[in-house]
Amino acid sequence: MADSPVQLRVFDLNCWAIPYLSKLRRERIALIGDVLNQERFDLALLQEVWSEKDYLMLQNKLCAHYPSSHYFKSGVFGSGLCIFSKHQILDTFLYQYSVNGYPYMFQHGDWFGGKSVGLIVLKIRGIIFNIYVTHLHAEYSREKDTYLPHRVVQAWELGQFIQHTSKGADVVLLGGDLNMHPEDVGIRLLRGWTGLQDSFIATEKIKGCEDGCTLVPANCYINEKDLQCYPQGIRIDYILYKVRAS
Repeated sequence: MADSPVQLRVFDLNCWAIPYLSKLRRERIALIGDVLNQERFDLALLQEVWSEKDYLMLQNKLCAHYPSSHYFKSGVFGSGLCIFSKHQILDTFLYQYSVNGYPYMFQHGDWFGGKSVGLIVLKIRGIIFNIYVTHLHAEYSREKDTYLPHRVVQAWELGQFIQHTSKGADVVLLGGDLNMHPEDVGIRLLRGWTGLQDSFIATEKIKGCEDGCTLVPANCYINEKDLQCYPQGIRIDYILYKVRAS
């Protein structure tokens, strides 16, 4: 009898957990932990978990169902990136992007977070998985996007990093807040260079917003100004993947 295919259920979320700034941060982190325990995903790829105390709280809460986890440290505040896994993590690596905003732009804060991409390696039933999590520089203004060059360079470096570190992997999976719309040059550059497929486009059945938006009017934490040009919402969060041909 042939082995059944390996299937992974993957959760990806920008947690917006900025100490002293994010509303109801601790309560939301606790609820995120409750949902992860309830759903029992194979992987949870989280961004903007800026406090290591929040990570440790999640780690303690999730250890029964996600026994393996890693918190990626970077910059002044930390990268905000962490991964919780049902499967044993064999190796980890962090790459910090070479350009990432400006230190004098205190109100934006991206520079202090040391935006990066984190990598973990899993082996499931003999199959090697390279799992990447990242959070690229925020846009802030669609009309006057000062950080567009930074985000494009980050997308290029992300693609290069994936290409150079995934040669031995059978499956490549990238999750994160890329802060780019699907048609933006950075997304096209990343997907064109790496061959990664967009899971939202590839999937046959969608639960949630039909267009895959994660910034939507129904989100009570959304800044309405962000949706002025896009009243139906914005898709900037992705799970991209590639399977090596056998």
